[in-house]
Amino acid sequence: MTKTLPNVIVYQGEPGANSHLACQDAYADMEIKACPTFEDVLGAVKSGEAQLAMMPIENSVAGRVADAHHLLPESELYVIGEHFERVRHQLLALPEASLDSLKTIHSHTMALGQCRKVIRELGLNPIPEADTAGSARMVKESGDVTMAAIASNLAADVYGLQILREDIEDAAHNTTRFLILAAEPDDAEPGDGPVITTFIFRVRNVPAALYKSLGGFATNGVNMTKLESYQLEGTFEATMFYADIEGHPSVRPVRLALEELSFFSTEVRILGSYKASEFRKTILENSPELKLARQRA
Repeated sequence: MTKTLPNVIVYQGEPGANSHLACQDAYADMEIKACPTFEDVLGAVKSGEAQLAMMPIENSVAGRVADAHHLLPESELYVIGEHFERVRHQLLALPEASLDSLKTIHSHTMALGQCRKVIRELGLNPIPEADTAGSARMVKESGDVTMAAIASNLAADVYGLQILREDIEDAAHNTTRFLILAAEPDDAEPGDGPVITTFIFRVRNVPAALYKSLGGFATNGVNMTKLESYQLEGTFEATMFYADIEGHPSVRPVRLALEELSFFSTEVRILGSYKASEFRKTILENSPELKLARQRA
C-alpha cells in the first residue's frame, strides 16, 4: 500500500525568503513550510512530514551552494525536477523610515555583495546576517528607523515593511537554480522532451582517471552542463563529483557514456532524470554564442 504524503513542500530559511518565493511560484497549490537548516529540510522529506523539498543548488552571481552538494549524496532523496527563480532584492525599512534616516543595512552576505552599488550610493554600513528574510524580521522587531534590510517583496508583505528602493541587485541576471527533491524517484520518460540527468561519482585513485572517465561524454556527444568537485571525509584525497548532463540514461549515447564513467569510477549514483526547465530554453535563446551564430548564418 502506497503511503499518502502530506501536500507540503519545505524550504530552508524564514518566511519571505527567496526559497519561499520559489515554492510559491513552482507549487502554488501546496502548503509551504519553513525549516531552520538544510538538514531539517531533507529530514522532513525523508521522514514523510513533507512531500517535496526546494533546495538551492547554485546562483548565477554567487556560484554553488556548498551545503547542498555535501548533503545531497547522503540524503537518500531523489531529484524529480528543477526550478529557476529570478532573484530581485528590495531595500526594506520601517513604514516611518526614509532614505535619509538609514545608517545600516542588514542581509545575508551574498545579498549584500549583490547590491554594492546601492549600498555605496546611500553610504550605508553593511552588516551580514544569517539570511535575507531574517534580516527583514529583525528590522521589524527593532523599531529602529536607521536600519534597513535587503530582502524580497514577499518579506516586505510578511513583516509589514515598506520598499524604499525596488530591484536593487547589481546584476539583472541574478537567478538561483533549485532542485526539487522527493523520497521516491519520479523520473521523466525519454520522450518527454529535453531531460536533465543529475548524478554523483567518485573516480579511481589512478593517474588521469577524471580525464578518462569523462571521455565517454565527449565521444558520445553528451553535453555536460555542470561539474563540481568537493572533498570527502576531511581529507584532500577523497573527491566526489556532482554532474548534470543533457539526456536520459536509457538513450544510447548517455548509456554508453555512463558505462565508460563507471569503468573508471568506484561509485556512480544517479540522483534523478527530470524534465529540463523552460528557463533553460530562454537562457539558450539569449546566449551571446547563439546570437553570434545567427548573425553568421
